Amino acid sequence: MPRNNQVNVGLIGTGRLGRSYADFLAHRVPGARLVAVADLIPERARTCAEANDVPKWYDGHRELIADPAVEALVITATTTNHFEIVIDAAPSRKPIFCEKPLTLSISDARAMKAAIERSGVFFQMGFMRRFDSAFSALKSKIDQGVIGTPVLFRGSSRDPYRPSLEYLAPENSGGQIIDMAIHDIDIARWCMGEFRTVYAIGGVLAYPEMGPVGDTDNAILSFTLESGALGEIDISRNGIYGYDIRAEVQGTKGSIQAGYLRETPILVMTEAGVMHDVVPYFPQRFREAYVAQLDDFIRNVQSQSPSRITIEDGIAALQVAVAGTHSLKENRIVAVKDF
Repeated sequence: MPRNNQVNVGLIGTGRLGRSYADFLAHRVPGARLVAVADLIPERARTCAEANDVPKWYDGHRELIADPAVEALVITATTTNHFEIVIDAAPSRKPIFCEKPLTLSISDARAMKAAIERSGVFFQMGFMRRFDSAFSALKSKIDQGVIGTPVLFRGSSRDPYRPSLEYLAPENSGGQIIDMAIHDIDIARWCMGEFRTVYAIGGVLAYPEMGPVGDTDNAILSFTLESGALGEIDISRNGIYGYDIRAEVQGTKGSIQAGYLRETPILVMTEAGVMHDVVPYFPQRFREAYVAQLDDFIRNVQSQSPSRITIEDGIAALQVAVAGTHSLKENRIVAVKDF
């Protein structure tokens, strides 16, 4: 496909993240033309289409996939629907972008990979932190050898409030580790290689109402990597002060930290104290990373270039997250290869 042609995109899933993606595709990604959206909730699909001047909307993904005007697919549907959508989409051979997590089970993930390989369709996994300027710089400095050999990873992801209890149910979200820590896991893999073992602890510490749901609101993962390096990740639903996303990689010659909490680069200094604002939530913190990620997908489709984030990346991150979830439930160290 020539680089100067726009790609006609169909978006599947118009919930909170899907609406943002619709805006990006319609207004921020020059190579994309958003021509159709789909959602299981018809009113949501219609409203999203009208808000972005999209000519078509559907109440099912199959109709959108079959639309001859749609040349590429972007999947932002609920994670539990990813499997069915990708399996249905693969035979169309229309390039696919799929948000994280890939799915909730390793067996489904491997079936998705098999379907993609059978059809030969282009597939790109969505891990937007790799396109964030801070995390991209972190990776670049490591590759340049600035800190020598990486020996320790520390990641921290703290949401300012909990989502709905319906969303948090493990059968919908996969649980806190799969839903939240998978981003930190992907960055750790990207920077330092494959995981060997993981041990997770967690609890319901801030939101008692989550107890009956069967998930944690705070958790910590400790892990070893195949290189022998070490790591830890903490995730929290109650970072009530703001959206706090950070990572640090320590090497034999130094350390690199990525992330920030202050959104506007000003300090207010008065008799009451020294204050600054904070990042509200992920739409503000990673807005540009989401746009860059979609732009990369479209450019890859146009130039027929390979994806930098493959389905294998999605499976590997999910494998670690599933292993961590089992460790949390069984209170023991587990080997990632066993999953």
